[in-house]
Amino acid sequence: MPVFRRRKDNVPRMAPELDDVTLGRTRKRVETAWSRGSLDTAVMATMGQLLDEVGEDWDRRAHRLAVLAASAGRGLPGIWRRHSPRDPGALLLHAWSDLLRAREPGSAVDLAETRETCRIAADLAPADPTPWTLQLAVLRLERRPSQELSAIWREIKARDPWNREAHLQALGYLSPDECGSSALVLDLLDGVRNSMPPDAPAAGLELTALVRAHQRAVATGGLSALGAGEIWRRPDAARALDQAARYWPAPGYLHHAQAMADLNVLAYALIKSARMAEAAIALRATKGIATPWPWSLDGEPLERFTHHFERATADS
Repeated sequence: MPVFRRRKDNVPRMAPELDDVTLGRTRKRVETAWSRGSLDTAVMATMGQLLDEVGEDWDRRAHRLAVLAASAGRGLPGIWRRHSPRDPGALLLHAWSDLLRAREPGSAVDLAETRETCRIAADLAPADPTPWTLQLAVLRLERRPSQELSAIWREIKARDPWNREAHLQALGYLSPDECGSSALVLDLLDGVRNSMPPDAPAAGLELTALVRAHQRAVATGGLSALGAGEIWRRPDAARALDQAARYWPAPGYLHHAQAMADLNVLAYALIKSARMAEAAIALRATKGIATPWPWSLDGEPLERFTHHFERATADS
């Protein structure tokens, strides 16, 4: 029997809630309700309280909605909405669930109804940027013109300037894979680089864009794939990695809801740029919490994360 055992909270694992313990408990209750095909009033009340207790921490509210939508299946969000038709949380969970289903092959989700759900939620909770963020997600799915993006973007920025989910939705929309181009992505990054606080919820935007550019180059094949590693030697990429590697792993520096997800992105980027010592520090800062992306780019995500995490922690 080994004298030392790995701490239970340091074992590599997937946890959709990341380090939000309260969300994790509620997620399990929702999954139980889904498995039995019903949603009782106690679980509805728990979900409502979970969303309300964050106050105006819109970033955490969005994270909790995303996890609940993924855990609630197709039927439960509709049950809650019918039970509480004027509850913004119930409306937003229903809209988020619609968006998840709309990405599935052969989906028949009516996105016009989803937009209307977001409009009602925005009227009921005028300070919340989440209805507008979900409308941006609808624009992405429908490949709508960029003129429509501008008006929604103004509404989001007026409510929560550095909302993580909104910035990632904008990044996806503006990417060359969807409605934009590499030049538009650079415009987005240039527009936020000098004004965003270094510990803002959207701090991982630039590294996410770089990982996606690396992924795009690899997927293209040929000379693009062979030169994918050059992305990390660009001055902008080196600066972003230097800043993040220096500060992000420090306890408490990143304090937004998905800080652990951004540490996963940082670790992956450092590995791809062959900065292994710094990658080990970032991996240890995750406390073993893995995220599906970006590790899924290289294979089974938990397996890939565990491989690097165990090497990083072997001597710690």
